[in-house]
Amino acid sequence: MHRAAVGQTHSRTRRWSGWLGLACLLTVAGCGDPVPDAATTIGLHADTLYVGRHILTMDAATGPVTAVAVAGETIAWVGDRNDWRGHAGEVVELGERALLPGFIDAHGHLSFLARTLSLANLAPPPVGPVTDIPSLKMAMADYIAARNIARGEWVVGTGYDDSLIAEQRHPDRDDLDAVSTEHPIALVHVSGHLMATNSMALRKAGITAKTPNPPGGVIRRRSDSDEPDGVLEETAMGPLTGLFLGDGGLTAKAINAALDEYARFGVTTVQDSAASWELHALLAAIAADTGLKLDVLLFPVGMDGHFAIPQGVELGSYRDRLQVAGTKLMLDGSPQGKTAYLSEPYHVPPQGLPDDYRGYPVMTNERAKALIAQYLASGIPMQIHANGDAAADMLIDGVAAALAQTPVDDHRTVMIHAQTVRDDQLDRMQTLGIIPSFFAAHVFYWGDWHRDSVLGPERAARISPTASSLRRGLPFTLHNDAPIVPPDMLRLIWAATHRETRSGQILGETQRISILDALRAVTINAAHQSFEEDQKGTLTPGKQADLLVLSANPLDTDPEALLELEVLRTVSRGVTVYDAERADP
Repeated sequence: MHRAAVGQTHSRTRRWSGWLGLACLLTVAGCGDPVPDAATTIGLHADTLYVGRHILTMDAATGPVTAVAVAGETIAWVGDRNDWRGHAGEVVELGERALLPGFIDAHGHLSFLARTLSLANLAPPPVGPVTDIPSLKMAMADYIAARNIARGEWVVGTGYDDSLIAEQRHPDRDDLDAVSTEHPIALVHVSGHLMATNSMALRKAGITAKTPNPPGGVIRRRSDSDEPDGVLEETAMGPLTGLFLGDGGLTAKAINAALDEYARFGVTTVQDSAASWELHALLAAIAADTGLKLDVLLFPVGMDGHFAIPQGVELGSYRDRLQVAGTKLMLDGSPQGKTAYLSEPYHVPPQGLPDDYRGYPVMTNERAKALIAQYLASGIPMQIHANGDAAADMLIDGVAAALAQTPVDDHRTVMIHAQTVRDDQLDRMQTLGIIPSFFAAHVFYWGDWHRDSVLGPERAARISPTASSLRRGLPFTLHNDAPIVPPDMLRLIWAATHRETRSGQILGETQRISILDALRAVTINAAHQSFEEDQKGTLTPGKQADLLVLSANPLDTDPEALLELEVLRTVSRGVTVYDAERADP
């Protein structure tokens, strides 16, 4: 695997060699080796031979393909079914079904998803049941009763969304005290960037009227005093998060349940971004003991400037399907939570804040530049969270300064979310080799909120500017940020191509992209983002046998009908990890 090399001559041609290789895969003519003919398949053994008219290799170099042979963990051959002369243990006749490379969710949180599967589900429909404060309180009370949670034990819920609660506000300590004064309660906002707590939770965290706001965070107060109202933003959540979401108590069963959730959506490579080294140790133990059914890329958080890889672990290499792939930095918060750092004020500021409120960064610009320079020069790939365009400026300026100081070839720094990135920023990102990974599902889940409250109509129409990136020839990836939203890749593709909000309105029609371009973003582009384009992302001989079967060909489907498609089978390294016919109802 190629990693950033320190001290190399700063050459635009060399820096873009990786993207040129990717572009080669996407050209009409292709530029790979020719597909083997029938003679080369004589005597070849395949465990599985997939045969059908709807095989999307995502590799133009292979030409039309009607058969794919898998041997062990590898794609052994692709070509015309009439040219196959080998032996296959299983022949899968696809019929009208489609075969594709396995989906790669370019950013997410495996361990957080594993935890949320057992927490109180406070999300709005279609993910959960909460529509207003009373239904939220009822869901919490039912959760406590159903689990018979003892007094004094933590009660944690996740997914509440003030933008979709009828009252259009966060639950506060009074709301949650009405649920229980005998349990510490913490509710994680759907964005993961805010939290609502009751009085007992605040006491356990030592947060009082005298507690100052921490750097990069806010303790919201009652309107008539300095007394905390129970809502915490960004770094202010830290003391509580450590109390109830530490790595202790996370089990192999929970991790496997989360991997199953990814697999049923066709995902074959997952991430745990902003992880801890303790989590790495846990996942490594699980991987060595019972194995991991999907590949897992880990991005330990690097906000403190330390990146001490455990002895025996090599950056960018798998061991038992687990890989430390880089580090994660955070520059700002959430647009739907109105903590993202914008260059222009929010359309409607949060209650009690001035009209010129623009959110805020979670670190200083000087600190961001220092960290980016340190990791880039050390050859450590970075995923950097930047939702607001002011935060995007911090990231871009940091990379530009770092490259001027230490020229690096093919660093592939990733801007995570890039929700409000401007055209001038896309131009600079292209020049600097920064990859945008768009959280395109925002268009559906929060598009109406962005238009009416967060950004206003003009800026909201440009969230996740995928078409603007394509016009510049700037490849990008797409992600779900699970568990912020479920790892539903078909809904993600639908959102990027159709751009329909919850209310049924189209938000930013000019930013729509084709289904093929969206598929590239979650296959070959996503593999390239993590330096894995030689192993994954296309159905190409010699690559890893990660693939999925869909109920129909997505390229023959109108964008608005993509949600009608189903994942029928997911195969990771040649092994079926999800089969809809055998799945529990």
